[in-house]
Amino acid sequence: MTAESPELPLAAAFPDADRAQWQRLVEGVLRKSGVTEATGPAAEDVLSTDLQDGIRVRPLYTAEDGTTALGHPGFPPFVRAGRPEGTTVAGWDVRQRQVHTDPQRANEAILADLENGVTSLWLTVGDGGVPVAGLEQALRGVYLDLAAVVLDAGADFAAAAEELLRLYAASGAPLREAAGCLGADPLGLLARTGDDAKLRLQLESAARMAERCAADAPGVRALAVDALPYHEAGGSAAEELGTSLATGVAYLRQLTGAGLGIDDACRQLEFRYAATADQFLTIAKLRAARRLWARVAEVCGASPAASAQRQHAVTSTVMMTRRDPWVNMLRTTVAGLSAGVGGADAVTVLPFDAALGLPDAFARRIARNTQSVLLDESHLSKVIDPAGGSWYVESLTEELAGAAWAWFQEIERAGGQATALRSGMIADRLAATWERRTEDLAHRREPVTGVSEFPHLAEPPVHREPAPTPIGGGLPRVRRDDAYERLRSRSDAHLAAHDARPKVFLAALGPVATHTARVAFAANLFQAGGIETVQEPATVDAESVAEAFARSGARIACLCASDAVYGEQAVAVAATLKSAGALRVHLAGKPGERRDEFAAAGVDSFVFTGCDAVEVLSSALDVMEVA
Repeated sequence: MTAESPELPLAAAFPDADRAQWQRLVEGVLRKSGVTEATGPAAEDVLSTDLQDGIRVRPLYTAEDGTTALGHPGFPPFVRAGRPEGTTVAGWDVRQRQVHTDPQRANEAILADLENGVTSLWLTVGDGGVPVAGLEQALRGVYLDLAAVVLDAGADFAAAAEELLRLYAASGAPLREAAGCLGADPLGLLARTGDDAKLRLQLESAARMAERCAADAPGVRALAVDALPYHEAGGSAAEELGTSLATGVAYLRQLTGAGLGIDDACRQLEFRYAATADQFLTIAKLRAARRLWARVAEVCGASPAASAQRQHAVTSTVMMTRRDPWVNMLRTTVAGLSAGVGGADAVTVLPFDAALGLPDAFARRIARNTQSVLLDESHLSKVIDPAGGSWYVESLTEELAGAAWAWFQEIERAGGQATALRSGMIADRLAATWERRTEDLAHRREPVTGVSEFPHLAEPPVHREPAPTPIGGGLPRVRRDDAYERLRSRSDAHLAAHDARPKVFLAALGPVATHTARVAFAANLFQAGGIETVQEPATVDAESVAEAFARSGARIACLCASDAVYGEQAVAVAATLKSAGALRVHLAGKPGERRDEFAAAGVDSFVFTGCDAVEVLSSALDVMEVA
């Protein structure tokens, strides 16, 4: 800088780039790669991604996209944070889940958690958890005035709440200083069980609990608005949000009808959402949830001070895998980060082995330490709304809020949450969403690392003590790995019966450089179904393939080569394989114009990026008569 020149930021020396310039660069890349000759906005559309709920993610967001008024942290519409200080003072609440049924074992785990970074407890009580009568033993040694307790007691919520309140009183600490949530959620229970025989009585009981908390224990919330049943049934982010709004509105009606003021009624609700490894969608979902609930509270006449949504985010069970469970550590880390960045008040990171049974001490320690790293080493809680101002996040938040509000209105027009659950309307909607997602999973458009992509067949299985069977009878519980888990189980049964897994022979044709990519693709595909791949020798031709196939011990084969080599050798090699006894011959790649010729030579199916992997693998196991 000279004395005469103004002190300008470095960026000021460069001309502004506009969207049209960026699109022209995109056009050039797409044209050179042979993808398309599209120009302008059409070129940009090629790089766009469709999400659930009709949301389309574009490759570029700028100030031109615009955002709505966000307000300030701690003020309506609470998009940026539920409190002015966000989580900057003490971080978010690290909430560990406890699922042991034995009170003594539960107590040991609880004390270990509290001594190592956990700040509140989430206890499964009653059916599938610690007996109500064992709650005192499970909480022995816990300072109830310091550690908030959240109950998940299903149909036993009233008895569990009474016992916890008794323990609060017996501890000698002032009840008004207690914190936590009694966990009454009659509509969530209806979603889980499908049983509405006692719904009216349960709603009345929950209202009485809320009145008592409002009067004597203002730090304890009586009701949980748990959206996990809808997420775990395959619902989308917007469907999860919309059902939570409908549930929350139903509870407000019940509480105000019982005599509570609207502000007190709002303060009796805690909302629970799933956090997934889709980082930006999770952040946007939590921000949109606060925006939506602020609007509901405003319409109901609540004051701004009572309109902020209290959020508990839980890492998704749908994303957790049973195979290669170590990868779940990465998933829960991203999900926990997303929950914290999204502004959740409390975060539960489930142990990586939770899908296998009761988590062991190591898994629980990793779950705790994941949050400790995020809070104490990464300092994620030291910034209010760290994703705020991102044009992408703001746009995604707005679109998600719009889709969720439309679904909420649809439920309300149908008569409300209880009616929509009873009629099957919600179940049908979630099932349709899951069916579409299942198609994406089957075609590997939504990859599952360690399962549908990069499976490790030699990985020793991880065993855990069986966990209590969760309550059922209502909405189903799904997992992303369901279809592939069934395939792998068939392979495991074959291994147990024959001391070997089912095999596929990879007939690699031509030079290594021309077949490596498709060999890797085929190996990845077949191993996802538990089918071991054999490539010995590295390259075969029509003269050597029969002997190599017989030596492999495989019963099916897959040709792997470039399109040019297929044109020269595929017909002869496929015919030789069929003559050598191959029950099925696959070809890695799209068939193109020579489909009929290849089929006539013995190629039974073509496997390629985007094919129905589950169907290919299931039919391959069928051919090999794998049970």
